[in-house]
Amino acid sequence: MKILLINGSPKGKNSNSLKLANSFIEGIRQTKASAGEELIVDEAELASLKIASCKGCFSCWKNTPGKCCIPDDMPMVMQKMLSSDLIVWSFPLYYFNVPGILKNLIDRQLPMSLPFMSKDGGSTGSGGHDARFDMSGIRHVLISTCGFYSAEGNYDSVRAMFDHFLGKDNYTTIFCGQGELFRVKELSERTGEYLNLVKKAGAEYAAGRVSEATEGALKELLYPRDVFEKMADESWGVSQESGEKVSEDLIFTRQMAALYNKASYDGKDRVLEMHYTDLGTSYQILLGKDGSTVVTDGSLTTTTRIDTPFDVWVAISRGEMSGQEALGKGLYSVTGDFSLMMYWGRYFGGSGASTGGSAPSASGKKELKNPSMASMLIPWIAFWIATSMFGITGAAVSILIAAATPVIMLRRKQVIWDRLATASVCLLSVLIILGADPHMIGSLGYLVFAAMWLGSCVAKRPLCSAYVKYQFGGDIAYKNPLFMKTNYILATMWGILYVLTAIWSTILGRAGLGWLLMIINNLVPMGMGIFTAFFSKWYPAYLASGKGKSKL
Repeated sequence: MKILLINGSPKGKNSNSLKLANSFIEGIRQTKASAGEELIVDEAELASLKIASCKGCFSCWKNTPGKCCIPDDMPMVMQKMLSSDLIVWSFPLYYFNVPGILKNLIDRQLPMSLPFMSKDGGSTGSGGHDARFDMSGIRHVLISTCGFYSAEGNYDSVRAMFDHFLGKDNYTTIFCGQGELFRVKELSERTGEYLNLVKKAGAEYAAGRVSEATEGALKELLYPRDVFEKMADESWGVSQESGEKVSEDLIFTRQMAALYNKASYDGKDRVLEMHYTDLGTSYQILLGKDGSTVVTDGSLTTTTRIDTPFDVWVAISRGEMSGQEALGKGLYSVTGDFSLMMYWGRYFGGSGASTGGSAPSASGKKELKNPSMASMLIPWIAFWIATSMFGITGAAVSILIAAATPVIMLRRKQVIWDRLATASVCLLSVLIILGADPHMIGSLGYLVFAAMWLGSCVAKRPLCSAYVKYQFGGDIAYKNPLFMKTNYILATMWGILYVLTAIWSTILGRAGLGWLLMIINNLVPMGMGIFTAFFSKWYPAYLASGKGKSKL
C-alpha cells in the first residue's frame, strides 16, 4: 500500500495537524504489519516545495494537454498522487479554508482534468470535468486542526470545495478543534489520549472503515469551551484590559487555573497560593462553585500553599518530572490543606476526573473498576469468625465465601493479595476439615496474614499500596517517596499487629478466655483502622510541608 501524505501547513514539520496525520498513518502501519503487508509512505511537504499559483492560461488543456507550463514541483506531486492508493490531506484551518500553499496545489490539479464538460454534471450536479486519468481506486482522508473550541460549523467551505473535486462522501475526515493545544507540553496527557484515538481510527480505516464509536469519540472536545477559551486568551501574553505584556509566570498560573474542573466543587471554596520561590512572586487561585479566579494582590486567605521554583513546577506540568516524586525529594513543599494535592487530577482535570467507576472504553466494553481491599479481607474475616464459632462447619462456609468473593468482585481488578487470601483461607479451612484444631489454625491464619503484610515490604511493594495507588496516579505513585514511605510504615504496623494477634490468640485460647479474645480481636483492628485513616493523611502532609525532609 502506498500513501501520499500532503502536508499543507506553512509550519512544515511543526504542524499540529501533522501530529494527527502521523498518528493516523501509524495506526494503518500497525494493521498492515500484522497482516504482513508492506506500507510505503511518501510526504509532500508543501512548505519546502515550489508550487506557484495557477495562471489560469489553460495551456494544460489547449497547448500541452495534461502538462502545466509552469516549471516547478507540481508535476512531481501529481505523479505521486496518481501512483498512490491513499492520499492523506493534512492541513490547519486558515480563515475557514485551507492555507494558501495548499490552495495553490488544489488549483494546479487542472491538468489532471479534461477540458470538456462532464455529462453527468460533476460530483455535485452543478457542472464539472471528468478526470484525465483513472483515479477511481485512490482513497482520500482529510485531517485538520483549527483554533476554535470545536470543529463544528467551521469547515463548511472546506467540505464544499473537496466535494467538488473528490466527490461528496468520497473521503473521510478528522477535523479537530483546539488544535493549538497539541503543541503545549503541559497538556500532553490529554492531547496524547486524542492522538492515540486518531491512531486507533487509522487502524480501523486500514481494516475497512472507522467505527461509529471512534468517530463519535474523535468529535468530543479536548476541553470544555470555557476552559479552552480561557487558556487560548491567556496564551497571547497580553492583558485584555490594558494591552500590556503579562509576565510568563502569571500567564502560566492563569492557564493552570483555567484547567480547574468546577464539577469537582464540594461546597467548600479553596484558595491555592502558588509561591514561585526563585522569582519571588505569589498568586492566589480561588477555586469555587462557578470556576476559578486568579488574584494577584494576596488579599485572600490561603487554604493550600505551594512553595516551588517556577521551572520545577513548569517541568512537572509538562510531564518532564513526576510531581509526586519531586514532592518526595523536597523539590517543592506544600502547607495547609493537603487534600487538594491528593486529588489534584480531580480539581485540575479540565473536564473532570474519574471516580473509579466502571466506564466504557473506546471499544464499547466496560473497564474494570480499581481493586478493593475488601476482596482480600472478606475471606479472612469470614474464616476467623466462622471457624472460631462453628469449627468444621465454619471451615466449609469459609471455603464457600472465599470462592464466592472473586465472583462478587467480578467487576473489579484483582491483585496478587486477593488471590493469596483466597488460596490461604481455603488451605487453612481444609486443614480444619481434616481434623486440625480450629483455634490453632486460626492463630496460624493470623501469622499467614501477618506474613502477607510484612512480606510485601520485602517485595518492595507494600500490600496496601496496591489498593490505594489509584488515588495518587496509579503506578506512578510507586516513584513517590512520600507515598511509599507512608505505606511501608502502615504495612509494617499491620504485620506486627497480626503477629501479636497470633500470640495473644494462642495464649487466651488455651486459657479458655474466648470471650475476651473475641472482644480484643474486634476492637484492636478497629482502632488500627482509625489510626491508619489518620496517619495516611497526616504523615504525607507532614513530610510535604518540609518538616520531615531530612528523614526521607
